[in-house]
Amino acid sequence: MNNKMISIAILAAGMSGIGAVQAEPSWGPAAGEREFTLSGTGSSDKDFDNSSFGISADLGWFTSDKSVWGVRQSLNFADIQGEDLSNDFWNGSTRGYYDYHFFDNSHWRPFLGASLGVIYGDGVKDSGFAGGEFGVKYYVLEKTFIMARAEYQFFFTDSGSASDNWQDGAFSYVFGMGYNF
Repeated sequence: MNNKMISIAILAAGMSGIGAVQAEPSWGPAAGEREFTLSGTGSSDKDFDNSSFGISADLGWFTSDKSVWGVRQSLNFADIQGEDLSNDFWNGSTRGYYDYHFFDNSHWRPFLGASLGVIYGDGVKDSGFAGGEFGVKYYVLEKTFIMARAEYQFFFTDSGSASDNWQDGAFSYVFGMGYNF
């Protein structure tokens, strides 16, 4: 009888462990969630005479687990010195963007996208810009990630200058972090 009681106790203990097994966490966003990202960039020469830094904030809405539409605001500051130049420049840009993410439910989420917006400020000619972007997010927690992104931007003041200027664009790089909510 004691052997049967011990066997039943062991079986019951083993069965109770089955209910304690949890499902694998779901990494990344779900359709309908939002995303907030804060990123930065910077550079300087060896003497710190010519320096620049920038910050970018994104707010996006996931229309599916892989597609996000959003708004991005960037602000950049440059302190430039030279023989005939010593000035500070502030620039900003506001744009809408779309990104498509790959590898659903993984820690790594590479993405491709596009943006369209305006750039303005001291060191640039106020104009529109458009371009493509690519990057990767790595989820360190289920809804929190670090990110690196590169954008190619070409500038225009009208549709004619857009087709002329697409090959004379500039790259913008950022590194940051964000979360889905």
